[in-house]
Formats: sequence, C-alpha cells, structure tokens
Amino acid sequence: MRLRSVLATLTAGLTAVTCLTAAGPAAARAAAGAPAAAAAAGTPSRNACSPSVSIDGFSDALDKTTYEGTYVGNFSALAVDRDGKLAALSDRSSLFTLDPKTFQPRSVVALADENKAALDSEGLVVDRDGTRLVSSEGKPTVRRYGRDGAILTRLPVPEYLRVAPAGRAATNQTFEALTLFPGGHTLLAGMEGSLSGDTLGIVRLQTWHRHGSKDFRLAAQYGYRTDTGLGVVETAATPDGRLLVLERGFTPGVGNTVRLYAADLRRATDTSGVENLTGQNEVRLVRKTLLADLVNCPTLGATAKQPQPNPLLDNIEAMTVTGHRHGRLKVLLASDDNQNAAQITRFYSLRVRL
Repeated sequence: MRLRSVLATLTAGLTAVTCLTAAGPAAARAAAGAPAAAAAAGTPSRNACSPSVSIDGFSDALDKTTYEGTYVGNFSALAVDRDGKLAALSDRSSLFTLDPKTFQPRSVVALADENKAALDSEGLVVDRDGTRLVSSEGKPTVRRYGRDGAILTRLPVPEYLRVAPAGRAATNQTFEALTLFPGGHTLLAGMEGSLSGDTLGIVRLQTWHRHGSKDFRLAAQYGYRTDTGLGVVETAATPDGRLLVLERGFTPGVGNTVRLYAADLRRATDTSGVENLTGQNEVRLVRKTLLADLVNCPTLGATAKQPQPNPLLDNIEAMTVTGHRHGRLKVLLASDDNQNAAQITRFYSLRVRL
C-alpha cells in the first residue's frame, strides 16, 4: 500500500553502495565488516539484527532509475523465477525481471485488469508452470497472468473481504501479501488491515487449495494479530511449512517500523465461518514469534532521505526466500519508494535462522 504522508523533499546525496545479494554471501559479509569465519561458526557478528537474523548488505542501485522508459521502483513484491532470476512487482502495474546478482532489469511487462485499467498490484507468486499470480488491493483480486502479461484466470474471493460497501474491508487494506506453500498446493493471501466488525489489529489470512491439475479453490482462513499500529505487508512460506510475516508501519517525523515474524498456521482456527473476530477464546489465532525488529540492524553506512529511527530503514514492503540450508534462510527484502524523492528503492539481503 502506498503511504500517503506529507514528506519534505530532501536533496541529500547517497553514497554508491555495492550490490550485495544472497548469491555472494562471503563478499557481502566482508563488505559489511563481518568475518566469514565467525558467521560460519555461528558466533554473533557485527551484522546481527537479532539472535535469529543478520544482514549481509543492502543495495540502492535501482533508486530513481528507469528501464526502457518505465520507472524502476514502487516495488511491492518479489519472487524467484524458475530460471533463478528475480521477478519484481511494482504497485503501478509493472512486472520486472531482475538479475539476481546485480538487480539490473532485464525485461518489463505491463499488467492490467480485464478492462485494460492499471492495477494496485501488491502480491506476487511465480507458479510451478511459470505463470504469475498477482494480488491487487483494488477490490481485492488474485489473477493469473502469462509471462507476456495476458490474463489467464481469476481466483474466487469471499464477498466480505471486498472493499466496503461491497464487503467489509477498508480501501488499500486488502490483499497486500501473497505466497505459495511448498508443494504448490496451497496459496495464501494476507489482508493488510482489519475488516469492519473485527477487532482492530486482527487481520485475515485467506488460503486457496488445489488438487492435481485443477486451479485453486477457496479453502481455510485464519486470524492473525498484528502489533499495534502495524499492518501485514508481505508473507513468505518457508520450507518447513511456516510463514515469514513482514509487519510495517509509518509515523510522520519518526519513520518506519519494520518487524519480521515467524508464524505457524497449525492449530489455528479456520475463521472462514466466523463473522466477527473479536478475540473470542474459542478462536485460536495464528501463533507468531518475533525474529527481528529491523531497527536493531547495523546501519552498514546507509543514509536516509527522511527521518528514520535507523537510516537503513525505508518503506520495506517486498520479501522472498532466495535459498535455504539446514534451517537457515536467505531472504531478500525491497522497499517501495512510492516514486517519492524522500524515499528510497533499496534491497536488503538477510540471513534468517528458524
């Protein structure tokens, strides 16, 4: 979701930052000042954000750039394509293919709805056949697109998740997050904000399931409680069937709050038949565990164009798992600059231990 706050335009110059990705962990650690030997030994390093999360580096390489006449930025979602390249979704209807090492664009495809209108595109999944599933906050919707941007199908959405007055959702508070679980049978979309009638801070996670070659059909739904003042902006399924959940908020004059959680849907109540989520005892919400508050990450020499509690932070909104080994995940984040001079398009390479 675009954060429409009044921001003072600053003209501070940014130091060029070497592109650091999960593809080059040793170089990333060295640039961040963390000895590779210490990281391999599992001892705390200077790039630790928490006992569970460390940051290898960041890149501002794409900030305020264009590609073939299209603005590169406004990133709301990331996914790893079948060929290893990165798919990066702009919330202004552009889907980029990026080099996974340099982040440089290699192609761009324009997306639209059935009436050729632009989307508020927020969530992205590359399906096992290479097609793209894209969620939009507008109504909300989840559509399947071909690699050329052509609409192939559209998934069903419960009426009460639609924006009022058609449903009970607030504008720009619907399907912000989208992820596919291992095995490719279950798709999950996360609402950013609460429905009217639900307790503020409890959001709905909607799933779809498919059998064999059939497309996704509506399945279970779960309630998830966000931290006060924060919303769900992205989810990423982990190899063990859990979720990484990115919660984010913004306070004018202070900056962004960004927290990374591990969430477990097991034992959570299916809320698809529960009209109002009010914290009732018989409804078990999704369990979550804080992995890191990113304000505690080292700054790594980053600068900010507006007030931030840590100059490394910005409007972080996109996340994908780029690799995993022995319970340790390589996770890539990206910020949505809203095409605003006071915000930054920035990539973050994290290591997460579950």
